[in-house]
Amino acid sequence: GALYSRKFTIDGEQISLQVQDTPFVSLEDDTDSICCQEQINRSIYWADGFVFVFSITDYESFRLLRPLHQHIRRIHPNANIPLLLMANKGDLLRARQVSSKEGLQLATELGGTYCEVSARESCEGVHEAFQQLCQELSRSSSSCNGEKRRGLHLVRPKSPNMQDLKRRLKQALTSKGKSATAL
Repeated sequence: GALYSRKFTIDGEQISLQVQDTPFVSLEDDTDSICCQEQINRSIYWADGFVFVFSITDYESFRLLRPLHQHIRRIHPNANIPLLLMANKGDLLRARQVSSKEGLQLATELGGTYCEVSARESCEGVHEAFQQLCQELSRSSSSCNGEKRRGLHLVRPKSPNMQDLKRRLKQALTSKGKSATAL
Protein backbone atom coordinates (compact mmCIF):
# COMPACT_ATOMS: atom_id res chain seq x y z
CA GLY A 1 0.00 0.00 0.00
CA ALA A 2 1.09 3.55 -0.67
CA LEU A 3 1.79 6.14 2.00
CA TYR A 4 0.70 9.70 1.30
CA SER A 5 1.81 12.66 3.42
CA ARG A 6 0.37 16.16 3.56
CA LYS A 7 0.78 19.12 5.90
CA PHE A 8 -1.98 21.64 6.46
CA THR A 9 -3.41 23.90 9.15
CA ILE A 10 -6.59 23.32 11.14
CA ASP A 11 -7.72 25.83 13.75
CA GLY A 12 -4.29 27.50 13.64
CA GLU A 13 -2.43 24.25 14.34
CA GLN A 14 -0.14 22.64 11.77
CA ILE A 15 -1.15 19.04 11.14
CA SER A 16 0.98 16.41 9.46
CA LEU A 17 -1.31 13.81 7.92
CA GLN A 18 -0.08 10.43 6.74
CA VAL A 19 -2.56 8.24 4.91
CA GLN A 20 -1.63 4.59 4.51
CA ASP A 21 -3.56 2.93 1.70
CA THR A 22 -4.18 -0.65 2.78
CA PRO A 23 -5.01 -2.83 -0.21
CA PHE A 24 -5.37 -6.59 -0.21
CA VAL A 25 -7.47 -6.92 2.92
CA SER A 26 -9.96 -9.70 2.38
CA LEU A 27 -12.27 -12.04 4.24
CA GLU A 28 -10.94 -15.51 4.90
CA ASP A 29 -13.05 -18.21 3.24
CA ASP A 30 -16.49 -16.68 3.81
CA THR A 31 -15.81 -16.17 7.52
CA ASP A 32 -15.86 -13.00 9.54
CA SER A 33 -12.07 -12.99 9.91
CA ILE A 34 -9.84 -10.88 7.75
CA CYS A 35 -6.64 -11.76 6.00
CA CYS A 36 -4.11 -8.95 5.66
CA GLN A 37 -0.43 -8.39 5.13
CA GLU A 38 1.90 -7.68 8.07
CA GLN A 39 2.49 -4.19 6.66
CA ILE A 40 -1.18 -3.41 7.31
CA ASN A 41 -0.87 -4.57 10.92
CA ARG A 42 2.12 -2.24 11.38
CA SER A 43 0.04 0.60 9.97
CA ILE A 44 -2.75 -0.21 12.40
CA TYR A 45 -0.31 -0.06 15.34
CA TRP A 46 0.82 3.50 14.62
CA ALA A 47 -2.45 4.96 13.37
CA ASP A 48 -4.16 7.72 15.33
CA GLY A 49 -7.40 7.47 13.32
CA PHE A 50 -9.01 5.34 10.66
CA VAL A 51 -10.94 6.01 7.46
CA PHE A 52 -12.85 3.01 6.19
CA VAL A 53 -13.69 3.55 2.52
CA PHE A 54 -16.16 1.34 0.70
CA SER A 55 -18.05 1.55 -2.55
CA ILE A 56 -21.83 1.89 -2.43
CA THR A 57 -21.84 -0.24 -5.61
CA ASP A 58 -19.93 -3.15 -4.00
CA TYR A 59 -21.55 -4.85 -1.02
CA GLU A 60 -18.44 -7.00 -0.44
CA SER A 61 -16.34 -3.88 0.24
CA PHE A 62 -18.94 -2.88 2.86
CA ARG A 63 -19.10 -6.38 4.35
CA LEU A 64 -15.35 -6.25 5.05
CA LEU A 65 -15.59 -3.25 7.41
CA ARG A 66 -16.97 -4.92 10.55
CA PRO A 67 -14.29 -7.67 10.61
CA LEU A 68 -11.61 -5.05 9.88
CA HIS A 69 -12.84 -3.01 12.84
CA GLN A 70 -12.77 -6.14 15.03
CA HIS A 71 -9.18 -6.75 13.90
CA ILE A 72 -8.24 -3.18 14.87
CA ARG A 73 -9.95 -3.61 18.26
CA ARG A 74 -7.81 -6.69 18.92
CA ILE A 75 -4.70 -4.60 18.28
CA HIS A 76 -6.02 -1.58 20.27
CA PRO A 77 -8.49 -3.09 22.76
CA ASN A 78 -8.93 -0.02 24.97
CA ALA A 79 -8.09 2.87 22.65
CA ASN A 80 -10.66 5.45 21.64
CA ILE A 81 -9.46 5.99 18.08
CA PRO A 82 -11.51 8.25 15.77
CA LEU A 83 -13.15 6.44 12.87
CA LEU A 84 -14.70 7.75 9.68
CA LEU A 85 -16.81 5.52 7.46
CA MET A 86 -16.67 6.93 3.92
CA ALA A 87 -19.03 5.64 1.25
CA ASN A 88 -17.60 6.38 -2.18
CA LYS A 89 -19.20 6.41 -5.64
CA GLY A 90 -22.14 8.51 -4.48
CA ASP A 91 -22.66 9.45 -8.13
CA LEU A 92 -23.64 5.88 -9.08
CA LEU A 93 -27.01 5.76 -7.32
CA ARG A 94 -28.55 3.37 -9.85
CA ALA A 95 -25.90 0.76 -9.12
CA ARG A 96 -26.21 1.18 -5.32
CA GLN A 97 -25.89 -2.03 -3.31
CA VAL A 98 -25.37 -0.45 0.12
CA SER A 99 -28.03 1.94 1.41
CA SER A 100 -27.25 5.13 3.30
CA LYS A 101 -29.19 3.67 6.23
CA GLU A 102 -26.89 0.61 6.35
CA GLY A 103 -23.80 2.82 6.24
CA LEU A 104 -25.05 5.12 8.98
CA GLN A 105 -26.11 2.15 11.11
CA LEU A 106 -22.65 0.55 10.83
CA ALA A 107 -20.89 3.84 11.61
CA THR A 108 -23.03 4.23 14.73
CA GLU A 109 -22.33 0.62 15.74
CA LEU A 110 -18.56 1.09 15.32
CA GLY A 111 -18.57 4.46 17.07
CA GLY A 112 -17.61 6.51 14.05
CA THR A 113 -19.01 9.15 11.74
CA TYR A 114 -20.46 8.54 8.30
CA CYS A 115 -20.35 10.41 5.01
CA GLU A 116 -21.14 9.68 1.37
CA VAL A 117 -18.93 11.16 -1.33
CA SER A 118 -18.21 10.95 -5.01
CA ALA A 119 -14.46 11.27 -5.51
CA ARG A 120 -15.14 11.32 -9.25
CA GLU A 121 -17.48 14.31 -9.20
CA SER A 122 -15.79 16.41 -6.54
CA CYS A 123 -12.91 16.12 -4.14
CA GLU A 124 -14.60 18.62 -1.79
CA GLY A 125 -16.59 15.94 0.07
CA VAL A 126 -13.45 13.87 0.58
CA HIS A 127 -11.53 16.93 1.74
CA GLU A 128 -14.26 17.91 4.21
CA ALA A 129 -14.45 14.36 5.60
CA PHE A 130 -10.69 14.20 6.19
CA GLN A 131 -10.75 17.67 7.72
CA GLN A 132 -13.51 16.57 10.11
CA LEU A 133 -11.47 13.51 11.13
CA CYS A 134 -8.36 15.65 11.67
CA GLN A 135 -10.34 18.05 13.87
CA GLU A 136 -11.55 15.09 15.91
CA LEU A 137 -7.96 13.82 16.19
CA SER A 138 -6.79 17.26 17.24
CA ARG A 139 -9.45 17.42 19.97
CA SER A 140 -8.63 13.93 21.24
CA SER A 141 -4.86 14.59 21.31
CA SER A 142 -5.30 17.89 23.16
CA SER A 143 -7.45 16.13 25.76
CA CYS A 144 -4.49 13.82 26.47
CA ASN A 145 -2.61 16.83 27.95
CA GLY A 146 0.38 16.30 25.70
CA GLU A 147 0.76 12.63 26.62
CA LYS A 148 0.99 10.01 23.93
CA ARG A 149 -2.28 8.20 23.42
CA ARG A 150 -0.65 4.77 23.52
CA GLY A 151 2.56 3.41 24.91
CA LEU A 152 3.70 1.96 21.61
CA HIS A 153 7.21 2.77 20.51
CA LEU A 154 6.94 1.92 16.85
CA VAL A 155 8.54 4.10 14.25
CA ARG A 156 6.06 5.53 11.78
CA PRO A 157 6.87 4.72 8.18
CA LYS A 158 8.21 7.59 6.11
CA SER A 159 6.98 8.59 2.72
CA PRO A 160 9.41 7.59 0.04
CA ASN A 161 11.48 10.57 -1.05
CA MET A 162 12.59 10.17 -4.66
CA GLN A 163 15.90 11.95 -4.10
CA ASP A 164 16.65 9.74 -1.09
CA LEU A 165 15.76 6.60 -3.06
CA LYS A 166 18.00 7.68 -5.95
CA ARG A 167 20.86 8.42 -3.52
CA ARG A 168 20.53 5.01 -1.84
CA LEU A 169 20.35 3.23 -5.20
CA LYS A 170 23.47 5.05 -6.34
CA GLN A 171 25.27 4.11 -3.11
CA ALA A 172 24.25 0.48 -3.51
CA LEU A 173 25.46 0.38 -7.11
CA THR A 174 28.70 2.13 -6.16
CA SER A 175 29.39 -0.25 -3.26
CA LYS A 176 28.68 -3.28 -5.50
CA GLY A 177 31.15 -1.89 -8.02
CA LYS A 178 33.81 -1.45 -5.32
CA SER A 179 33.32 -4.93 -3.90
CA ALA A 180 33.53 -6.47 -7.39
CA THR A 181 36.75 -4.55 -8.05
CA ALA A 182 38.26 -5.74 -4.78
CA LEU A 183 37.77 -9.36 -5.76
